Amino acid sequence: MNIAVLGGGSWATAIVKILTTTHDQVFWWVRESEIKHGVQTEGYNPLYLSFCELENKKIYVSNDIHEIISKADILFFVIPAAFLEISLSDVDKTEFNNKKIVSAIKGIIPASNEIVSDFFHRKFDISFTSQAVISGPSHAEEIAAERLTYLTCASENEQFAKEVSSIIGCKFVKTVLSDDIAGIEYGAVMKNIYALAAGIAKGMNYGDNFIAVLISNAIQEMERFLDTIAPKQRNVKRLAYLGDLLVTAYSQHSRNRTFGQMIGQGYSVKSAQLEMQMIAEGYYSAQSIHKSNLTHNVHLPIADAVYGILYEGKSPKLEFLSLLDKFN
Repeated sequence: MNIAVLGGGSWATAIVKILTTTHDQVFWWVRESEIKHGVQTEGYNPLYLSFCELENKKIYVSNDIHEIISKADILFFVIPAAFLEISLSDVDKTEFNNKKIVSAIKGIIPASNEIVSDFFHRKFDISFTSQAVISGPSHAEEIAAERLTYLTCASENEQFAKEVSSIIGCKFVKTVLSDDIAGIEYGAVMKNIYALAAGIAKGMNYGDNFIAVLISNAIQEMERFLDTIAPKQRNVKRLAYLGDLLVTAYSQHSRNRTFGQMIGQGYSVKSAQLEMQMIAEGYYSAQSIHKSNLTHNVHLPIADAVYGILYEGKSPKLEFLSLLDKFN
């Protein structure tokens, strides 16, 4: 099976690192010509994870998305959710005939407020049995350094989940299986919000004791929302839910935590975004979950507080003070 990766950021680079460990050839679409040149000539991505050495003899890299889609049987999408639709704007659904999709995207499509699997099903008629999701707990920096990581491979098609597991499993990546695509996708969206909340707390000089309470309540919030929007028997203490939440909320590598910490320190949203020069998915996630919850009306005090701070200009100090009596 020919494998392709679409996306040029840190997570995409880490997945290319995995796939060149397990396969002799990987096709890779990147938007930036600078990345293409760097990979081809120097064996690294000059814009993201530049310390990560890539086996460029195994990589066919192109700026032509149609070419890369045509060459592969299984497509790993690692384009930020906010830019997925525009990246595929001139791709015809027939180009996906007989293709399988693996999403490593942790976000919601802004215009339609859909999770990625629903977007591919609606826009390109890709069946859910031809789709899979991979999720953490994982940070691209640690995978690039070949530090042991566990990834969850989820699909409604058990055989496809096993196939994805065999594709990405290697000496530094272990895998577990799941059939909970929607729960894992929504969980990945929500954990970004809670990591951002942890960062805000840190930026306002709350200590580890309080942040532990915050995260304990966050997983309860996540469970309530998942049980409502994607009802299914699941254990939120597993890796793809609690594990991914913990690594995103506590790790120094977390963009969402860093973004939140800047907000807690008094940065405006715009100035924090400009200084980071990277996408913190939690910013978009807060709005997406807020929109979804207008219908479902689940009790989400932490997510509501983050939304209020980011989109309504509310005071982080006052929003966090309002949370204190809501925790248990």
